[in-house]
Amino acid sequence: MTAYVSALDLFSIGIGPSSSHTVGPMRAARVFAEHLQQTGRLAEVTRIRCSLYGSLGSTGLGHGTPDAVLAGLTGLRPESCDPSEVHAAWSGLGATATITLLGGHTIPISQHDVHFEPRTRLPGHPNALTITAFGSDECGAGAQAVVWEETFYSIGGGFIRHDGDRVRAVAAQPLPYDSSAELLALCDANNLNICEVARRNEEALHGPVVLDAGLDAIWDAMHVCVESGLNTDGILPGGLTVKRRAAAVRMRLEEYDRLPLRDRDTSTEWLHAFALAVNEENAAGGRVVTAPTNGAAGIIPAVGHYYLRFVRGADAAGIRRYLLTAVAIGSLVKANASISGAEGGCQAEVGAACAMASGALCAVLGGTPRQVENAAEIAMEHHLGLTCDPVGGLVQVPCIERNAIASSTAVSAARLALHGDGTHLVSLDAVIETMRQTGLDMMTKYKETSEGGLAVNVIEC
Repeated sequence: MTAYVSALDLFSIGIGPSSSHTVGPMRAARVFAEHLQQTGRLAEVTRIRCSLYGSLGSTGLGHGTPDAVLAGLTGLRPESCDPSEVHAAWSGLGATATITLLGGHTIPISQHDVHFEPRTRLPGHPNALTITAFGSDECGAGAQAVVWEETFYSIGGGFIRHDGDRVRAVAAQPLPYDSSAELLALCDANNLNICEVARRNEEALHGPVVLDAGLDAIWDAMHVCVESGLNTDGILPGGLTVKRRAAAVRMRLEEYDRLPLRDRDTSTEWLHAFALAVNEENAAGGRVVTAPTNGAAGIIPAVGHYYLRFVRGADAAGIRRYLLTAVAIGSLVKANASISGAEGGCQAEVGAACAMASGALCAVLGGTPRQVENAAEIAMEHHLGLTCDPVGGLVQVPCIERNAIASSTAVSAARLALHGDGTHLVSLDAVIETMRQTGLDMMTKYKETSEGGLAVNVIEC
Protein backbone atom coordinates (compact mmCIF):
# COMPACT_ATOMS: atom_id res chain seq x y z
CA MET A 1 0.00 0.00 0.00
CA THR A 2 1.10 3.57 -0.66
CA ALA A 3 -0.10 6.85 0.78
CA TYR A 4 -0.05 8.57 -2.60
CA VAL A 5 -3.42 9.75 -3.95
CA SER A 6 -3.53 10.99 -7.52
CA ALA A 7 -3.88 14.73 -8.07
CA LEU A 8 -6.74 13.95 -10.45
CA ASP A 9 -8.63 12.42 -7.52
CA LEU A 10 -7.59 14.61 -4.59
CA PHE A 11 -8.34 17.75 -6.63
CA SER A 12 -11.79 16.98 -7.99
CA ILE A 13 -13.97 19.49 -9.78
CA GLY A 14 -17.36 19.69 -8.11
CA ILE A 15 -19.90 22.08 -6.64
CA GLY A 16 -20.37 23.84 -3.32
CA PRO A 17 -20.93 24.14 -0.52
CA SER A 18 -19.30 20.97 0.82
CA SER A 19 -17.23 18.12 -0.56
CA SER A 20 -18.31 15.76 2.23
CA HIS A 21 -21.92 16.93 2.52
CA THR A 22 -22.70 17.79 -1.11
CA VAL A 23 -20.23 16.18 -3.53
CA GLY A 24 -19.84 12.87 -1.68
CA PRO A 25 -23.58 12.26 -1.13
CA MET A 26 -24.30 13.11 -4.78
CA ARG A 27 -21.73 10.55 -5.89
CA ALA A 28 -23.12 7.98 -3.46
CA ALA A 29 -26.69 8.49 -4.72
CA ARG A 30 -25.59 8.13 -8.33
CA VAL A 31 -23.75 4.90 -7.48
CA PHE A 32 -26.94 3.64 -5.80
CA ALA A 33 -29.00 4.44 -8.91
CA GLU A 34 -26.41 2.76 -11.12
CA HIS A 35 -26.61 -0.39 -9.00
CA LEU A 36 -30.40 -0.46 -9.31
CA GLN A 37 -30.02 -0.23 -13.07
CA GLN A 38 -27.22 -2.81 -13.30
CA THR A 39 -29.11 -5.38 -11.21
CA GLY A 40 -32.29 -5.04 -13.27
CA ARG A 41 -34.33 -3.93 -10.25
CA LEU A 42 -35.04 -0.38 -11.36
CA ALA A 43 -38.55 -1.05 -12.68
CA GLU A 44 -39.60 -2.56 -9.33
CA VAL A 45 -38.93 0.64 -7.38
CA THR A 46 -41.94 2.59 -6.15
CA ARG A 47 -40.29 4.72 -3.46
CA ILE A 48 -36.83 5.75 -2.24
CA ARG A 49 -35.83 6.82 1.25
CA CYS A 50 -32.53 8.34 2.37
CA SER A 51 -31.39 8.55 6.00
CA LEU A 52 -28.63 11.04 6.87
CA TYR A 53 -26.67 10.16 10.00
CA GLY A 54 -24.26 11.98 12.29
CA SER A 55 -22.75 15.11 10.81
CA LEU A 56 -24.78 14.71 7.61
CA GLY A 57 -27.90 14.77 9.75
CA SER A 58 -26.68 17.73 11.82
CA THR A 59 -25.54 20.11 9.10
CA GLY A 60 -26.80 18.45 5.93
CA LEU A 61 -29.66 20.90 5.56
CA GLY A 62 -27.34 23.91 5.48
CA HIS A 63 -24.88 22.08 3.24
CA GLY A 64 -27.49 21.08 0.65
CA THR A 65 -27.17 17.34 1.26
CA PRO A 66 -30.82 16.42 0.47
CA ASP A 67 -30.62 18.36 -2.81
CA ALA A 68 -27.38 16.57 -3.67
CA VAL A 69 -28.83 13.13 -2.95
CA LEU A 70 -31.83 13.67 -5.20
CA ALA A 71 -29.64 15.14 -7.94
CA GLY A 72 -27.37 12.09 -7.78
CA LEU A 73 -30.32 9.71 -8.02
CA THR A 74 -31.26 11.36 -11.33
CA GLY A 75 -27.75 10.71 -12.65
CA LEU A 76 -26.12 14.12 -12.20
CA ARG A 77 -22.39 14.20 -11.53
CA PRO A 78 -20.81 16.96 -9.39
CA GLU A 79 -17.97 17.46 -11.85
CA SER A 80 -20.21 18.11 -14.86
CA CYS A 81 -23.65 19.20 -13.62
CA ASP A 82 -25.06 22.69 -13.78
CA PRO A 83 -25.05 23.73 -10.09
CA SER A 84 -28.45 25.35 -10.55
CA GLU A 85 -29.92 21.91 -11.29
CA VAL A 86 -28.94 20.77 -7.80
CA HIS A 87 -29.88 23.67 -5.55
CA ALA A 88 -33.64 23.03 -5.39
CA ALA A 89 -33.78 19.31 -6.20
CA TRP A 90 -35.17 18.58 -2.71
CA SER A 91 -35.89 21.98 -1.17
CA GLY A 92 -38.10 22.93 -4.12
CA LEU A 93 -40.26 19.80 -4.11
CA GLY A 94 -44.00 20.31 -4.30
CA ALA A 95 -46.73 18.21 -2.72
CA THR A 96 -47.10 15.92 -5.75
CA ALA A 97 -43.51 15.83 -7.00
CA THR A 98 -41.86 13.02 -8.92
CA ILE A 99 -38.25 12.10 -9.62
CA THR A 100 -36.88 10.34 -12.70
CA LEU A 101 -34.11 8.02 -11.59
CA LEU A 102 -31.00 7.33 -13.64
CA GLY A 103 -32.23 4.92 -16.29
CA GLY A 104 -35.54 6.69 -16.91
CA HIS A 105 -37.83 5.25 -14.20
CA THR A 106 -40.14 7.85 -12.55
CA ILE A 107 -41.45 7.57 -8.98
CA PRO A 108 -43.20 9.89 -6.50
CA ILE A 109 -40.91 11.79 -4.13
CA SER A 110 -41.41 14.13 -1.17
CA GLN A 111 -39.25 15.96 1.32
CA HIS A 112 -40.30 13.37 3.91
CA ASP A 113 -38.32 10.74 2.02
CA VAL A 114 -35.12 12.28 3.41
CA HIS A 115 -34.64 11.64 7.13
CA PHE A 116 -32.24 13.57 9.37
CA GLU A 117 -30.79 11.46 12.18
CA PRO A 118 -27.99 13.54 13.76
CA ARG A 119 -27.93 11.52 16.99
CA THR A 120 -27.23 8.26 15.21
CA ARG A 121 -23.55 7.79 14.36
CA LEU A 122 -22.59 4.73 12.35
CA PRO A 123 -19.25 3.11 13.20
CA GLY A 124 -17.56 3.60 9.83
CA HIS A 125 -17.45 7.42 9.74
CA PRO A 126 -19.39 10.41 11.13
CA ASN A 127 -20.70 11.18 7.61
CA ALA A 128 -23.01 8.28 6.79
CA LEU A 129 -26.10 7.84 4.66
CA THR A 130 -28.32 4.87 3.92
CA ILE A 131 -30.41 4.83 0.75
CA THR A 132 -33.25 2.33 0.48
CA ALA A 133 -35.39 1.50 -2.55
CA PHE A 134 -38.82 -0.01 -1.87
CA GLY A 135 -41.10 -1.97 -4.17
CA SER A 136 -44.77 -2.87 -4.16
CA ASP A 137 -46.62 -3.96 -1.03
CA GLU A 138 -45.91 -7.52 0.02
CA CYS A 139 -49.05 -9.69 0.03
CA GLY A 140 -51.21 -6.58 0.16
CA ALA A 141 -50.37 -6.13 3.83
CA GLY A 142 -49.22 -2.54 3.46
CA ALA A 143 -45.53 -3.23 4.17
CA GLN A 144 -43.26 -2.28 1.31
CA ALA A 145 -40.55 -4.70 0.24
CA VAL A 146 -36.96 -3.52 0.23
CA VAL A 147 -35.66 -3.79 -3.32
CA TRP A 148 -32.15 -2.48 -2.69
CA GLU A 149 -30.36 -0.83 0.22
CA GLU A 150 -26.85 0.52 0.59
CA THR A 151 -24.98 2.47 3.24
CA PHE A 152 -22.23 4.88 2.21
CA TYR A 153 -19.68 6.94 4.09
CA SER A 154 -18.69 10.34 2.75
CA ILE A 155 -15.13 10.40 4.08
CA GLY A 156 -14.05 13.89 3.02
CA GLY A 157 -12.92 15.58 -0.17
CA GLY A 158 -15.77 14.03 -2.15
CA PHE A 159 -14.46 10.50 -1.58
CA ILE A 160 -17.03 7.85 -0.69
CA ARG A 161 -16.79 4.36 0.75
CA HIS A 162 -19.35 1.57 0.95
CA ASP A 163 -20.19 0.14 4.34
CA GLY A 164 -17.96 -2.89 4.84
CA ASP A 165 -15.41 -1.87 2.22
CA ARG A 166 -11.83 -2.59 3.08
CA VAL A 167 -8.98 -0.32 2.05
CA ARG A 168 -8.72 -0.65 -1.69
CA ALA A 169 -5.46 -1.71 -3.28
CA VAL A 170 -3.95 0.97 -5.46
CA ALA A 171 -2.08 0.53 -8.71
CA ALA A 172 1.63 -0.16 -8.36
CA GLN A 173 3.67 3.03 -8.33
CA PRO A 174 7.39 3.35 -9.00
CA LEU A 175 8.07 5.48 -5.91
CA PRO A 176 5.64 4.47 -3.12
CA TYR A 177 5.83 6.05 0.33
CA ASP A 178 3.74 6.05 3.49
CA SER A 179 5.40 8.84 5.48
CA SER A 180 7.26 12.09 4.95
CA ALA A 181 10.41 10.34 6.18
CA GLU A 182 10.05 7.79 3.38
CA LEU A 183 9.28 10.56 0.90
CA LEU A 184 12.44 12.46 1.83
CA ALA A 185 14.47 9.23 1.62
CA LEU A 186 13.14 8.68 -1.91
CA CYS A 187 14.17 12.20 -2.86
CA ASP A 188 17.68 11.58 -1.50
CA ALA A 189 18.12 8.14 -3.07
CA ASN A 190 16.90 9.21 -6.51
CA ASN A 191 18.18 12.81 -6.53
CA LEU A 192 14.62 14.07 -7.03
CA ASN A 193 12.50 16.81 -5.52
CA ILE A 194 9.03 16.11 -4.11
CA CYS A 195 7.27 17.25 -7.27
CA GLU A 196 9.34 14.82 -9.36
CA VAL A 197 8.43 11.92 -7.05
CA ALA A 198 4.76 12.81 -7.47
CA ARG A 199 5.11 13.15 -11.24
CA ARG A 200 6.69 9.69 -11.61
CA ASN A 201 3.85 8.16 -9.63
CA GLU A 202 1.23 10.11 -11.60
CA GLU A 203 2.71 9.18 -14.97
CA ALA A 204 2.62 5.51 -13.97
CA LEU A 205 -1.11 5.95 -13.29
CA HIS A 206 -2.14 8.22 -16.16
CA GLY A 207 0.73 8.86 -18.58
CA PRO A 208 2.23 12.31 -19.11
CA VAL A 209 -0.34 13.62 -21.61
CA VAL A 210 -3.39 12.79 -19.51
CA LEU A 211 -1.64 14.01 -16.36
CA ASP A 212 -0.73 17.44 -17.74
CA ALA A 213 -4.16 17.89 -19.31
CA GLY A 214 -5.74 16.97 -15.97
CA LEU A 215 -3.54 19.37 -13.99
CA ASP A 216 -4.29 22.16 -16.44
CA ALA A 217 -8.03 21.47 -16.20
CA ILE A 218 -7.84 21.58 -12.41
CA TRP A 219 -6.02 24.90 -12.43
CA ASP A 220 -8.37 26.32 -15.08
CA ALA A 221 -11.33 25.45 -12.84
CA MET A 222 -9.60 27.07 -9.86
CA HIS A 223 -8.87 30.17 -11.92
CA VAL A 224 -12.44 30.45 -13.20
CA CYS A 225 -13.70 30.11 -9.63
CA VAL A 226 -11.43 32.93 -8.43
CA GLU A 227 -12.45 35.19 -11.32
CA SER A 228 -16.14 34.49 -10.77
CA GLY A 229 -15.86 35.26 -7.06
CA LEU A 230 -13.92 38.47 -7.72
CA ASN A 231 -16.68 39.71 -10.01
CA THR A 232 -19.85 38.74 -8.14
CA ASP A 233 -21.67 40.82 -5.55
CA GLY A 234 -24.69 39.98 -3.45
CA ILE A 235 -25.87 38.12 -0.37
CA LEU A 236 -24.99 34.48 0.20
CA PRO A 237 -27.91 32.04 0.50
CA GLY A 238 -28.89 30.35 3.74
CA GLY A 239 -30.44 33.02 5.92
CA LEU A 240 -27.39 34.56 7.63
CA THR A 241 -27.41 37.46 5.13
CA VAL A 242 -23.64 37.25 4.77
CA LYS A 243 -22.49 39.79 2.20
CA ARG A 244 -20.02 38.79 -0.49
CA ARG A 245 -16.86 40.92 -0.12
CA ALA A 246 -14.32 39.69 -2.68
CA ALA A 247 -15.57 41.87 -5.55
CA ALA A 248 -15.49 45.04 -3.43
CA VAL A 249 -11.98 44.21 -2.17
CA ARG A 250 -10.83 43.65 -5.77
CA MET A 251 -12.17 47.01 -6.90
CA ARG A 252 -10.51 48.85 -4.02
CA LEU A 253 -7.18 47.12 -4.62
CA GLU A 254 -7.28 47.81 -8.34
CA GLU A 255 -8.00 51.47 -7.66
CA TYR A 256 -5.15 51.68 -5.15
CA ASP A 257 -2.68 49.85 -7.40
CA ARG A 258 -3.30 52.43 -10.14
CA LEU A 259 -2.13 55.28 -7.92
CA PRO A 260 1.24 56.73 -8.96
CA LEU A 261 2.40 56.93 -5.34
CA ARG A 262 1.66 53.95 -3.09
CA ASP A 263 2.85 53.46 0.47
CA ARG A 264 1.99 49.80 1.04
CA ASP A 265 2.42 46.37 -0.52
CA THR A 266 -0.99 44.91 -1.45
CA SER A 267 0.13 41.33 -2.13
CA THR A 268 -1.33 39.99 1.13
CA GLU A 269 -4.61 41.81 0.51
CA TRP A 270 -4.82 40.30 -2.96
CA LEU A 271 -4.10 36.89 -1.43
CA HIS A 272 -7.05 37.40 0.93
CA ALA A 273 -9.27 38.50 -1.95
CA PHE A 274 -8.44 35.37 -3.95
CA ALA A 275 -9.37 33.13 -0.99
CA LEU A 276 -12.56 35.05 -0.22
CA ALA A 277 -13.58 34.77 -3.88
CA VAL A 278 -13.33 30.97 -3.91
CA ASN A 279 -15.09 30.41 -0.62
CA GLU A 280 -17.89 32.80 -1.46
CA GLU A 281 -18.41 30.87 -4.69
CA ASN A 282 -18.42 27.67 -2.67
CA ALA A 283 -20.90 29.03 -0.12
CA ALA A 284 -23.18 30.01 -3.00
CA GLY A 285 -23.09 26.44 -4.33
CA GLY A 286 -20.99 27.31 -7.36
CA ARG A 287 -18.33 25.37 -9.26
CA VAL A 288 -15.26 24.76 -7.10
CA VAL A 289 -12.35 22.33 -6.83
CA THR A 290 -12.00 20.24 -3.69
CA ALA A 291 -8.55 21.21 -2.45
CA PRO A 292 -8.59 18.89 -0.59
CA THR A 293 -12.14 19.76 0.57
CA ASN A 294 -14.70 22.42 -0.29
CA GLY A 295 -14.60 24.01 3.14
CA ALA A 296 -10.86 24.62 2.59
CA ALA A 297 -11.10 25.14 -1.17
CA GLY A 298 -9.82 28.72 -1.21
CA ILE A 299 -6.31 28.24 0.15
CA ILE A 300 -4.51 26.38 -2.64
CA PRO A 301 -6.04 28.51 -5.44
CA ALA A 302 -5.31 31.72 -3.51
CA VAL A 303 -1.66 30.87 -2.88
CA GLY A 304 -1.33 29.70 -6.49
CA HIS A 305 -2.67 33.03 -7.74
CA TYR A 306 -0.33 34.83 -5.34
CA TYR A 307 2.56 32.90 -6.91
CA LEU A 308 1.54 33.82 -10.46
CA ARG A 309 0.92 37.49 -9.67
CA PHE A 310 3.74 38.33 -7.29
CA VAL A 311 6.62 35.88 -7.88
CA ARG A 312 9.02 36.79 -10.67
CA GLY A 313 9.33 34.03 -13.26
CA ALA A 314 6.11 32.27 -12.27
CA ASP A 315 4.49 30.35 -15.11
CA ALA A 316 2.10 27.51 -16.01
CA ALA A 317 4.84 24.90 -15.59
CA GLY A 318 5.34 26.21 -12.06
CA ILE A 319 1.64 25.75 -11.35
CA ARG A 320 1.90 22.09 -12.38
CA ARG A 321 4.83 21.68 -9.97
CA TYR A 322 2.83 23.51 -7.32
CA LEU A 323 -0.17 21.19 -7.64
CA LEU A 324 1.95 18.02 -7.70
CA THR A 325 3.88 19.05 -4.59
CA ALA A 326 0.63 19.91 -2.83
CA VAL A 327 -0.89 16.51 -3.60
CA ALA A 328 2.22 14.69 -2.38
CA ILE A 329 1.72 16.39 1.00
CA GLY A 330 -2.07 16.05 1.02
CA SER A 331 -1.76 12.32 0.35
CA LEU A 332 0.16 11.94 3.60
CA VAL A 333 -2.51 13.77 5.58
CA LYS A 334 -5.34 11.75 4.03
CA ALA A 335 -3.60 8.41 4.56
CA ASN A 336 -2.29 8.97 8.07
CA ALA A 337 -4.93 11.25 9.63
CA SER A 338 -8.01 12.73 7.92
CA ILE A 339 -9.18 15.51 5.62
CA SER A 340 -12.73 15.37 7.01
CA GLY A 341 -14.01 18.09 9.32
CA ALA A 342 -16.60 15.69 10.70
CA GLU A 343 -13.81 13.34 11.70
CA GLY A 344 -11.01 15.66 12.77
CA GLY A 345 -12.39 19.18 13.01
CA CYS A 346 -11.27 22.05 10.82
CA GLN A 347 -7.62 21.22 11.50
CA ALA A 348 -8.20 18.30 9.11
CA GLU A 349 -9.53 20.58 6.36
CA VAL A 350 -8.01 24.05 6.61
CA GLY A 351 -4.92 22.68 8.37
CA ALA A 352 -4.35 20.16 5.60
CA ALA A 353 -4.93 22.70 2.82
CA CYS A 354 -2.59 25.19 4.49
CA ALA A 355 0.16 22.56 4.77
CA MET A 356 -0.31 21.58 1.13
CA ALA A 357 -0.22 25.18 -0.12
CA SER A 358 2.74 26.14 2.05
CA GLY A 359 4.89 23.20 1.02
CA ALA A 360 3.94 23.67 -2.61
CA LEU A 361 4.76 27.39 -2.57
CA CYS A 362 8.07 26.66 -0.88
CA ALA A 363 8.85 24.21 -3.70
CA VAL A 364 8.16 26.65 -6.54
CA LEU A 365 10.19 29.30 -4.72
CA GLY A 366 13.18 26.98 -4.94
CA GLY A 367 12.95 25.13 -1.64
CA THR A 368 14.71 21.82 -1.09
CA PRO A 369 12.64 18.74 -0.16
CA ARG A 370 13.48 19.27 3.51
CA GLN A 371 12.51 22.93 3.38
CA VAL A 372 9.24 21.91 1.69
CA GLU A 373 8.55 19.36 4.41
CA ASN A 374 9.39 22.00 7.03
CA ALA A 375 7.00 24.52 5.46
CA ALA A 376 4.16 21.97 5.47
CA GLU A 377 4.90 21.07 9.08
CA ILE A 378 4.89 24.70 10.23
CA ALA A 379 1.57 25.32 8.52
CA MET A 380 -0.09 22.23 9.98
CA GLU A 381 1.38 22.69 13.45
CA HIS A 382 -0.29 26.05 13.87
CA HIS A 383 -3.73 24.72 13.01
CA LEU A 384 -3.73 21.90 15.58
CA GLY A 385 -6.95 21.83 17.57
CA LEU A 386 -8.90 24.00 15.13
CA THR A 387 -12.60 23.17 15.49
CA CYS A 388 -15.27 22.94 12.81
CA ASP A 389 -18.20 24.97 14.16
CA PRO A 390 -20.11 26.47 11.20
CA VAL A 391 -22.75 28.97 12.22
CA GLY A 392 -26.19 27.87 11.07
CA GLY A 393 -24.73 24.72 9.54
CA LEU A 394 -23.53 26.85 6.61
CA VAL A 395 -20.04 26.97 5.11
CA GLN A 396 -19.83 30.73 5.64
CA VAL A 397 -18.94 31.82 9.19
CA PRO A 398 -16.12 31.32 10.12
CA CYS A 399 -15.18 29.28 7.05
CA ILE A 400 -14.76 32.03 4.43
CA GLU A 401 -12.46 34.27 6.47
CA ARG A 402 -10.66 31.23 7.85
CA ASN A 403 -9.47 30.39 4.32
CA ALA A 404 -8.15 33.90 3.83
CA ILE A 405 -6.19 33.84 7.08
CA ALA A 406 -4.85 30.33 6.39
CA SER A 407 -3.64 31.52 2.98
CA SER A 408 -1.52 34.13 4.77
CA THR A 409 -0.24 31.44 7.13
CA ALA A 410 0.73 29.28 4.17
CA VAL A 411 2.80 32.04 2.58
CA SER A 412 4.40 32.95 5.92
CA ALA A 413 5.30 29.32 6.67
CA ALA A 414 6.84 28.85 3.22
CA ARG A 415 9.00 31.94 3.51
CA LEU A 416 9.99 31.07 7.08
CA ALA A 417 11.09 27.60 5.98
CA LEU A 418 13.16 29.07 3.15
CA HIS A 419 15.25 30.95 5.74
CA GLY A 420 16.32 27.61 7.25
CA ASP A 421 18.17 24.61 5.89
CA GLY A 422 15.28 22.19 6.45
CA THR A 423 16.49 21.08 9.88
CA HIS A 424 13.75 21.29 12.49
CA LEU A 425 12.61 19.60 15.68
CA VAL A 426 9.02 18.57 14.81
CA SER A 427 8.62 16.45 11.68
CA LEU A 428 5.65 16.55 9.32
CA ASP A 429 4.93 12.94 10.28
CA ALA A 430 4.79 13.92 13.96
CA VAL A 431 2.43 16.83 13.38
CA ILE A 432 0.12 14.74 11.16
CA GLU A 433 -0.04 12.06 13.85
CA THR A 434 -0.70 14.75 16.45
CA MET A 435 -3.53 16.09 14.32
CA ARG A 436 -5.02 12.57 14.12
CA GLN A 437 -4.83 12.12 17.89
CA THR A 438 -6.27 15.59 18.51
CA GLY A 439 -9.19 14.77 16.23
CA LEU A 440 -9.90 11.61 18.20
CA ASP A 441 -9.83 13.56 21.46
CA MET A 442 -11.95 16.45 20.16
CA MET A 443 -15.56 16.47 21.36
CA THR A 444 -18.11 15.59 18.69
CA LYS A 445 -19.86 18.94 19.05
CA TYR A 446 -16.79 20.64 17.59
CA LYS A 447 -16.67 18.42 14.49
CA GLU A 448 -19.09 19.80 11.88
CA THR A 449 -22.25 19.37 13.92
CA SER A 450 -22.97 23.05 14.64
CA GLU A 451 -23.55 22.07 18.27
CA GLY A 452 -20.62 23.93 19.80
CA GLY A 453 -18.26 26.88 19.45
CA LEU A 454 -19.32 29.82 17.31
CA ALA A 455 -22.31 27.87 16.07
CA VAL A 456 -24.02 28.22 19.45
CA ASN A 457 -22.52 31.53 20.58
CA VAL A 458 -23.42 33.64 17.54
CA ILE A 459 -27.02 34.86 17.52
CA GLU A 460 -28.66 34.26 14.17
CA CYS A 461 -30.77 37.17 12.99
